[in-house]
Amino acid sequence: MTAIASDQDTGQKKAPKIQISVLSWLRENLFSTWYNVVFTVIGIYIVYAVITALWDWGFVNAVWEAKDRRDCFNINKARGQPPGACWAGVTTWMTNFMYGRYPRTELWRIDLGGILLAIWMAPIWLPRVKGKIIIAFSVVFLYPFLAGYLFSGGERGVFMQVMVSAAIVMLTAIVVHSLISLITGRTLPALLVSALGLAALSEKMQRNALLALAALAFALVFWWQSGWLVPEVNWVNWGGLFLTLVISGIGIAFALPGGITLALGRRSKLPVVRVLSTGFIEIFRSVPLITVLFMATTMFPLFLPEGFILNKLVQVIVAVCLFNACYMAETVRAGLQAIPKGQYEAAHAMGLGYWQMMGFVVMPQALKYMIPNIVGSFIGLLKDTTLVSIIGLFDFLSMLRAVSQDVPWRGLHYEPIMFGAVVFFILCASMSKYSRHLEIKLGGGANR
Repeated sequence: MTAIASDQDTGQKKAPKIQISVLSWLRENLFSTWYNVVFTVIGIYIVYAVITALWDWGFVNAVWEAKDRRDCFNINKARGQPPGACWAGVTTWMTNFMYGRYPRTELWRIDLGGILLAIWMAPIWLPRVKGKIIIAFSVVFLYPFLAGYLFSGGERGVFMQVMVSAAIVMLTAIVVHSLISLITGRTLPALLVSALGLAALSEKMQRNALLALAALAFALVFWWQSGWLVPEVNWVNWGGLFLTLVISGIGIAFALPGGITLALGRRSKLPVVRVLSTGFIEIFRSVPLITVLFMATTMFPLFLPEGFILNKLVQVIVAVCLFNACYMAETVRAGLQAIPKGQYEAAHAMGLGYWQMMGFVVMPQALKYMIPNIVGSFIGLLKDTTLVSIIGLFDFLSMLRAVSQDVPWRGLHYEPIMFGAVVFFILCASMSKYSRHLEIKLGGGANR
């Protein structure tokens, strides 16, 4: 009882201190002088007026169910209320916003692709799962082939069959490996070695046996998926938020490794590599993205072999990847220059080669310091993908604009744009929040 009473007394003593600190902060920052008081009052009034107006327009007077835009006006008039938001048009076009003109009977393929990506990447955030670097690399280099065929469908060549089979085998292995790690704390290779009685063999023999099992699994999956065929969906039907995430996702996945490669090339001691890397970076950084997109759709075909044709979507993705890799290269170069020279000398003193020094000593430290800039580049890339609407791709922004051209909803501009702004805010804020989490977790300067 005495302990409880003392805790209650302590809580009662702490509460006034917190109130005093809040009041002192308000007094020092908002009400310290007479002009700060005036600006604070004006700012509070503006915020109140904006929030009140948006609340009345977007919720109080809003219409959620209507046949067309004229019906929204009639409903507001019958209520005797000022005109409000006509969200009925947004809900009617929601499928178009998400998937564009993708065939409605094939939307399950996009949903399945998103589910597979979530399953593939989930082990990266599970603490007990090991081998996260391999999982991350498999997502970057194998998932695009599986998702690409799932989204596009149609006939596929031998190379595509090989990559799809490798992606299926890797995904299955990652899922099994994650479950084993969560349940037993062991890894999939360790469990296979123990179950097959290979523990007495040398590491080389164990590795060869595991590779043989992987080859057998690959052969079985290749035979199984060789008869798997999904209907072809032309890229011109891709659109909406789905297309925006495809372009930005591939750009983000390529930007960091491409930027690291260009940054190391720019710092190389080989003159040819250094000059080529520097020239490539400066050329792409000297022109806006829209120029690069126009050049990609008009000039790329001139440099391709005769008979080799790339569709406009592939050309745009290549342009976005190269453009953002060049910007990422400067971010990586700045991070590498922030590492003290003693780290390089210590790595050389330990007998590490160039790639070992970069992979185990320098780059892990540099990437921690570059997290805010890297994520900032990713956020900019996500927003810059809206420029593809200028060259005829029906991305998320294009679909938001298309609502106003639909006859039943002609003139509906503000509601779709407001909805798009909310979606982009959620995506960008989530990326920013996660980068902050990484800074704190990795200690890359957040608490310095």
